[in-house]
Amino acid sequence: MDNLTKEQRHKNMQRIRSKDTRIEVILRKALWQKGYRYRKNCKDIPGKPDIALTKYKIAIFCDGEFFHGKDWEVLKPRLEKSNNAEYWVSKISKNRERDIEVDKKLFAEGWTVIRFWGKDIKKHTDECVKVVEETIFELLIEADEQLLD
Repeated sequence: MDNLTKEQRHKNMQRIRSKDTRIEVILRKALWQKGYRYRKNCKDIPGKPDIALTKYKIAIFCDGEFFHGKDWEVLKPRLEKSNNAEYWVSKISKNRERDIEVDKKLFAEGWTVIRFWGKDIKKHTDECVKVVEETIFELLIEADEQLLD
């Protein structure tokens, strides 16, 4: 059940950002400190990734657990019991479907997609940076192997 009035809920929802969220900024700062340069919310890349390492064709998305439906099998039944259940189930389902479509488009264009959950970025930033670095390393090895063939 929602413990907030309509006005309070409206105010909360207005504050939710689509760009420069706390989790994006944390990851960007960590990547910048390691010397990685990127573009943020790049409009000419499908899905406008939160972080795009264009040199390596890596698109990074920083997804919030609620709006992108982490543990959907657990979250969905909880939402179905809440106020405005139809709206939230529909909204999050569409977000999840859109994420899959964006991933497919990016893969088709030769991009590597990395998605991180917000809590993972906050609690394990170093591990997230390590995943990015390992991905870059793998892409460089693939490129070298193609040159040798």
